[in-house]
Amino acid sequence: MSLLNTSMTLDNTSHHGRPALDESVPSRYAIRIGEIDVLVISDGVMLLPAATLATNAKPADLAAWLDGMFLPPVFDWPVNVGVVRSGDRTVLIDAGLGGVYNHPRAGRLGLRLEAAGIDPESLTDVVLTHMHMDHVGGLLADGFSGRLRSDLRVHVAAAEVEFWAAGADLSRTSMPPGVQDALRSVASRFLDEYRNRLQLFEAEYEVAPGVVVSRTGGHTPGHSVVRVASGGDRLMFCGDAVFPPGCECPEWHNGFDTDPEETARVRVGLLRELAATRQPLVPCHVSFPYGRVAAAGDVFRWVPAYWDY
Repeated sequence: MSLLNTSMTLDNTSHHGRPALDESVPSRYAIRIGEIDVLVISDGVMLLPAATLATNAKPADLAAWLDGMFLPPVFDWPVNVGVVRSGDRTVLIDAGLGGVYNHPRAGRLGLRLEAAGIDPESLTDVVLTHMHMDHVGGLLADGFSGRLRSDLRVHVAAAEVEFWAAGADLSRTSMPPGVQDALRSVASRFLDEYRNRLQLFEAEYEVAPGVVVSRTGGHTPGHSVVRVASGGDRLMFCGDAVFPPGCECPEWHNGFDTDPEETARVRVGLLRELAATRQPLVPCHVSFPYGRVAAAGDVFRWVPAYWDY
């Protein structure tokens, strides 16, 4: 089904003339970037400890940040994915969690695509910012791969595939118990199922007109961002380069970072770019649907989007 038939640019409500599929709030938001249609979709939320967001921060500093954000020590991390239509390509950007881990309120990709009127068979490409399970799991959901077209291309950095195929050195991460094993298991399963569909790139690749994926490294060796540009407008999907405290405290390390120092360096560079261009940013784990980055020197501030109802 054509994305233009899903009212991407016209209707941001939850229903689109079809059943709400158990939704109490809208789970998708449409943005027009020049001639490119972008749909930000919520895959749900994952309940995780806030300490994982700031493994090198003083506990009092993290507590103060949480208090200022009205957040408890364990809270819901959003999981945002995207669908982009440019030219004759329909591109899914990340795939959410699927059913590969016990988070009952995440892994909603199939339902959310259905609610938006998007048939998985209409997807021509998938871009993975990296291969953590909350970015590839939706592709492993029961029956989902069977609904994809046979010529679907899955774009991922070669360095990312090499990292997970070699067993993934996670020695510098600090994750909740059992997560490291789950990440390795899901990545191995993904490679087994999708290896013949992979379109590997080294540094940068144009997936569709104006839709470019670029490797940043840091969070994982092949972590990448997706830049969308058309008619002078821009938008970025940044995967896991920016987490909730990433603007105010870009030097804080995330427990899922394989190279924490490099991730912080990458994050600051991206934040400078985003502040200079004033473009919308869609991080995977910051509040739905998107925001912008403001800056005074290297002091950054997250500015949530005002929804256009």
